[in-house]
Amino acid sequence: MDVLHFLFGVFGNATALFLFLAPTITFKRIIRSKSTEQFSGIPYVMTLLNCLLSAWYGLPFVSKNNMLVSTINGAGSVIETIYVVVFIIYAAKKEKGKILGLLTLVLTIFTGVALVSLCALHGNARKLFCGCAAAIFSIIMYGSPLAIMVSHVTLQVFHSIFAAPLSCKAAPSGVGPDESAQPVCFRYWARG
Repeated sequence: MDVLHFLFGVFGNATALFLFLAPTITFKRIIRSKSTEQFSGIPYVMTLLNCLLSAWYGLPFVSKNNMLVSTINGAGSVIETIYVVVFIIYAAKKEKGKILGLLTLVLTIFTGVALVSLCALHGNARKLFCGCAAAIFSIIMYGSPLAIMVSHVTLQVFHSIFAAPLSCKAAPSGVGPDESAQPVCFRYWARG
């Protein structure tokens, strides 16, 4: 049973390593264009926090027999740190400040979790506290791309409700009689 446990752990680590390496294509593009373009650094910073907390959780003095968890998340921490540094180097000034602030918050959270677990907790309480912190920030990490999508969709909805009607122009000549009475921007909206 221990051999099977180890084999599944190694397979999971290999899969996780490929997930950590997946953004290399994006970062090659960032380095080549010397710009972060429209990419967001938030998912990489949140993944760094997840890796740091999970690597901490897997250490023997926190949780016994979880070295595979520590090794892959330690490797993930190194990879994500490289991504964050490259992102900060090529980001615009405003985005750079935002990511540096988030990185400071992430490192503060990790330091706080590590200090509380070392100084105030022992045994199962330490394991439970670090495991819960890793789980909570894992959920946040997987949800971080949604923050980008929500802000983009909100901006599009706001534009279509308020800005698009203000920038309407008359329909071009040669448009059918039932469509020519409406401005171009309203022609494609559903009629009630």
